[in-house]
Amino acid sequence: MKSSKETRNTTPRRTFLKSAAAGAGLLILPSGTRIGAAAPSNKLNIALIGAYGRGLAFYDVISSENVVALCDVDEDHLAIAAERFPEARHYVDWRRCLEQDDIEAVVCCTTDHTHAFVTMWAMNRGMHVYCEKPLTNTVAEARLVRETYLANKDKLATQCGMQRHAHENFNRVAELIRDGAIGTLEDVHAWGDRQLPRPGYLPAEGEPPENLHYDLWIGPASFHPYNPGYFEGRPGMNCLQWNMYWEFGSGQIGDMGSHTMDIVWKAIKAGHPVSAEATGDPFNPEVTPVKLTATWEHPANDWRPAIKVTWHQGGAMPTSPRNYVDLEKIGHGAMFRGSKGVLVSDFTSRILIPGVDQADMTYYTPRSEDELIPPLGHFQHEWIDACKGDLKTTCDFDYAGTMTEQLLLGLVAYRVGEKIEYDGATGRVTNNAEANALLGREYRDGWVLNG
Repeated sequence: MKSSKETRNTTPRRTFLKSAAAGAGLLILPSGTRIGAAAPSNKLNIALIGAYGRGLAFYDVISSENVVALCDVDEDHLAIAAERFPEARHYVDWRRCLEQDDIEAVVCCTTDHTHAFVTMWAMNRGMHVYCEKPLTNTVAEARLVRETYLANKDKLATQCGMQRHAHENFNRVAELIRDGAIGTLEDVHAWGDRQLPRPGYLPAEGEPPENLHYDLWIGPASFHPYNPGYFEGRPGMNCLQWNMYWEFGSGQIGDMGSHTMDIVWKAIKAGHPVSAEATGDPFNPEVTPVKLTATWEHPANDWRPAIKVTWHQGGAMPTSPRNYVDLEKIGHGAMFRGSKGVLVSDFTSRILIPGVDQADMTYYTPRSEDELIPPLGHFQHEWIDACKGDLKTTCDFDYAGTMTEQLLLGLVAYRVGEKIEYDGATGRVTNNAEANALLGREYRDGWVLNG
């Protein structure tokens, strides 16, 4: 790859792409006017950062708004997005994209290890943010993103891409647990069955194609040589080629854990845990574990006692409440154990199992129809509507930030190999200096998180 990052027309469909300030990350400017300067007030000026892969899922959602900027490190992918949104400016470097002063809202679909960076830069510039999950890649990043959002929540609408939250089953599960359908809540489990073993970072193989700005893809991570294996996989699922590596992602606890633990998080109304411990595969300094069990202790709140919450992945599973209930058939699910029964759930369905044969459920009174949690509706549109209205969303960076912080704290406990005590008020581990050092990470020179 040329170090000057010159723009190259590598495919016929991209002949319309004109070189313009490529060294600064800006590829083209189709029009000399600022798109959105005279836009109707009911439309948002949106930047799509990460314009292919998961970004494809937003094309229809944002097409009713003013898409004023597109950004992707792969020029071929950028060109595909440009065909759908021909009036937008185009960038390969998200830092340059966020300097465009008519952007009001950002959709971030980049690699996991840059989520916190894009999110922080956007919020610091007064932009609403929708960020794909996992929200961050370290505990320290999660805390900074959450704190920044809370300081600006009267101005910004945020949403983390845990779109399964829109399933009405999430509402029903939360209602059953809070209303006492299983009695007093005692402990909770969530799990995922995906297994993606990797021996270590891929070895150097060839050179990046001219359309790919590989150094920008690496971004704040330590440099690892190019290998085409990082970029295999169908659009929207390419993350499975790189998110098992510590530098680029947080494995399944961050990936599907963000979706599955959400079933639990909505129901238990938890804050920060007071401890974390985890066991799993032998530690590999390059690759996150396939098999992992992480447990957090949560203090009591105003409707339940102190509880333990446990995440299982990669073959680790909780014990079934009954021998005729095969939890292995639920790829990603949650189980709530109570004093009078058990509730087992996946994303769209649930079963309630009384604790004893003679249980008659007379201790439980379902809420009335007018007390039910109302349907969320379309998850992405909820954020767009919030940007234009009351700024309220169901998976804002307070809700998602706290949950992400807990999940990533589990990886810290796994890495140090012992139970750690955690002070959520200060974001510090109180009994292990090594664990404290692992709450954050160092970034490559030139990359600033809180920019």
